[in-house]
Amino acid sequence: MQLAIDIGNTNIVLGLKAQDRWKHIWRIRTDARKTADEYEVIFRSLFGNAQVEIGAIQRAVLSSVVPSLNDDFQELFEGLLKLKVLVIEPGIYHRLPIRILNPYQIGTDLVANATAAFTKFEKPCMVVDFGTALTFLTLSGTGEILGVAIAPGLGTAVNSLAGNTAQLPHVQLSVPPSVLGRNTVHAIQSGVMIGYTGLVDRMIEQTEKELGEKLNVIATGGLSGIFNKESSRINHVEENLTLDGLMIIGEFIAQ
Repeated sequence: MQLAIDIGNTNIVLGLKAQDRWKHIWRIRTDARKTADEYEVIFRSLFGNAQVEIGAIQRAVLSSVVPSLNDDFQELFEGLLKLKVLVIEPGIYHRLPIRILNPYQIGTDLVANATAAFTKFEKPCMVVDFGTALTFLTLSGTGEILGVAIAPGLGTAVNSLAGNTAQLPHVQLSVPPSVLGRNTVHAIQSGVMIGYTGLVDRMIEQTEKELGEKLNVIATGGLSGIFNKESSRINHVEENLTLDGLMIIGEFIAQ
């Protein structure tokens, strides 16, 4: 079995893979205030409830965009699993099948996305990741990361509205029945969900225009399934693309 750990700004995602499929995927809230001991209790509980034999885990790969948690999580999992954890960082990028222009200025989650996208599709593509931030990562047909665009994520936008206005509530992120919101909830859903669909399609269109070629567009992240139905430009939905990328990176480094 192999374990992928993806520490994001909002969630920590753990994926356990066996026989080429994800057996378990867990998501917990990222909280930099928690101690390593508190996280260990949570992870032991998750493994125990799923009847996972910790000793059967043969490889662990860690990606993090929360630097304050990196050392604690590496030490935690190396103690828990009794094996060396591969931490994704610029020092290993030269061994990957992709090329990175600014290795110290790109998130390790984006490197994982790029690795998985190029390995799976091997053609000019864009990965649209619907996470805490909405990211657009573009890859050439030879695996070179050409650039990244970043916008506030949908959850970030909704939380900003609710947190900075007196009368606007937190709402569920779903597509409203009409672009013409007839109540506050539908008004926010219209502006965010339909508005962001336009943002996504426009970013793809503008990138293709600048490159002079069509892109294979892969969506990932929690809301990728919803946007696949709304956007006319998404070709594939790979909800676990980041975890897939971590496993692929682990295989390259092990060679």
